[in-house]
Amino acid sequence: MAGFHTRHTMSDTVSDTMGIGAARRWIYKQFQKYREASGNRLQVSYDRYVENGNRRISEPTEIVNIVAMLPGTQLESKDRMYVVSGHYDSRVSDIMNDTSYAPGANDDASGTAAVMELARVMSAHEFDATIVFMAVAGEEQGLLGASHYAEEAKNQHLNIAAMLTNDIIGNTIKSSDGSVHDDEVRVFAQGIPPEDTLSRYHQMLLYTGGENDTPTRQLGRFIHRVGQKYLPDFNVNVIYRKDRYLRGGDHSAFLDQGYPAVRFSEPHEYYERQHQDVRKEEGIQYGDLPKFVDYPYVAKVTRLNAATLMTLANAPARPKNVGIDVSKLENNSTLLWEANDEPDIKGYEIVWRTTNQPFWEHAQFAGDTTRYTIKGVSKDNYLFGVRSVDQYGNKSPAVYPLPVRE
Repeated sequence: MAGFHTRHTMSDTVSDTMGIGAARRWIYKQFQKYREASGNRLQVSYDRYVENGNRRISEPTEIVNIVAMLPGTQLESKDRMYVVSGHYDSRVSDIMNDTSYAPGANDDASGTAAVMELARVMSAHEFDATIVFMAVAGEEQGLLGASHYAEEAKNQHLNIAAMLTNDIIGNTIKSSDGSVHDDEVRVFAQGIPPEDTLSRYHQMLLYTGGENDTPTRQLGRFIHRVGQKYLPDFNVNVIYRKDRYLRGGDHSAFLDQGYPAVRFSEPHEYYERQHQDVRKEEGIQYGDLPKFVDYPYVAKVTRLNAATLMTLANAPARPKNVGIDVSKLENNSTLLWEANDEPDIKGYEIVWRTTNQPFWEHAQFAGDTTRYTIKGVSKDNYLFGVRSVDQYGNKSPAVYPLPVRE
């Protein structure tokens, strides 16, 4: 991807060798190869719209996402969707410069390559729920491609149960001292959104001390658990923030539409190589060049994505209408929820932790029921969750219970 000279959103769309047009046609052709190898189960398409202009777009510009959808095979789960993305556009120091050499190897050919490899490998298999592999454009111009897709998904009432974006996942060198950090990845997971977007649900989270138990934070915990199981030597560092200061990613567009979404990113960013003109100054090489990418590390992050998507897409949906009974004062905790529709559901698991801990400390399988009491564990002292479990041991992300009176 770094060979297209630039993939700036407003760059050449006609050339077969240079510019964003050539890049997206190449990605599309790769997805088509995966489609053929999958027996045509992978559905490949362009998602297009025209951006008429903003402070980073000087003229009407077509924004094109490349989408590869792998439909789910279980009747009760196929409408549930999991989206994974990377952005294929690139830039130099001047955000409006659409002609200079902008290889964008790490930002974000690394994330796009991860998504493409996920599509290639995972399309050879079947999953209960639907997985969408997406290379998006216009990220550097204001999350344009992701925003368009997320808005359309919301308008169509699509059930996107989780969204993962991979953005800047190729550097392992800490610029301040040159040390290598290839055994961890950051997963940014938002808590309560800004005040002007607070829903009644978010208000209840705040009221009951559940500000760290939003669906996105639960997704972060889920990824951490999956990482411990499948990549025990690779630390999933869940960051309790939407994103880094002064920066943004395509997951934000999905968060804005109310979907759970997280960002995968390398542990230490090397700013001399991001959003920089390719040049040498005082012996320092600037620019986002392929030689600076740690390819085995990108493979690790991709494996974590694969394990997460595989588990999510085969697990049951999260339980609905989860509550905790607050009808009376007692030192037991009773939780209740609605039954899932999947035919292979085994039951439900109650998880809990003390209020100052980030991850679940205790778990109790409740069986195939919609009500369960944890005896001797006070709801005043712990945070709870309920997750669905199928007959194969796959578990959904947990759902925080809201107070109910019976």
